[in-house]
Amino acid sequence: MTSATDTPSPAAIRLIATDLDGTLLRDDKTVSDRTVAALAAAEEAGVEVFFVTGRPARWMDVVSDHVHGHGLAICANGAAVADLHDGGRLLKVRPLERLIALDIVHTLRTAVPGTSFAVELSTGIHYEPAYPPFHLDPGATVAVAEKLLHEETPGVGAPVLKLLAHHTELSPDEFLDLARAAAGYRASFTRSSPTALLEISGPGVSKASTLELCCAERGISPAEVVAFGDMPNDVEMLSWAGTSYAMGNAHPAAIAAASGQTATNGEDGVAVVIERIVAERRAADAAR
Repeated sequence: MTSATDTPSPAAIRLIATDLDGTLLRDDKTVSDRTVAALAAAEEAGVEVFFVTGRPARWMDVVSDHVHGHGLAICANGAAVADLHDGGRLLKVRPLERLIALDIVHTLRTAVPGTSFAVELSTGIHYEPAYPPFHLDPGATVAVAEKLLHEETPGVGAPVLKLLAHHTELSPDEFLDLARAAAGYRASFTRSSPTALLEISGPGVSKASTLELCCAERGISPAEVVAFGDMPNDVEMLSWAGTSYAMGNAHPAAIAAASGQTATNGEDGVAVVIERIVAERRAADAAR
């Protein structure tokens, strides 16, 4: 495994893909001055920066002031691509079909009793009475998941970006393993919370698969991408990118998937790597 001081040829890097919580953001959910400067320097050097997160587009205010050229963000673990220059308008949606979501709800209620659910739509989140009050929207509907997922006219309602499942007694990884064993063939299961909170997307939908689509549209190959992450929902992205770094505070699965490791999010681990990429790129340009 390489360290933050071992980076690929700076001339080969065209895009930086970074997770937010536990990665780019400090624990107080701010972006440090050092990281802000590193992001700007990367864009000035001709390297695009993509924010790739489990957050919905409406929670991207933490970084909306720090987007530069393109302003795009991959949100909801790959279920949506948002334009942060246009108020988070969704440009692409990869939904979870409601009938599949309903089947997963029924399966998990049986296989893992005590599970509560929330439904993340493109228009906002709605949740069951037993679902814990994390970051819940004031306008949310509170009802059983079966009602939240019901459509009077199929195909008319807002797309489902994620189904969220929570358990109060199981450990996060134990819950993920049980849920994948019971219904993993129907959808993509992952997690990013320190609690037993699962994030369920459409089949094949992940940060990596949507990042791959966005890169293909730009003619960017995996070898030209550097990725950063810290949790299981980053694993596919860290594996896909030609060069990837798990944070010093990362989950073991993220560390195993990454080609390198950098400092913690509190120590500006993303900025450490970007600064080196930019410095080496400038040195190479000066030598030509």
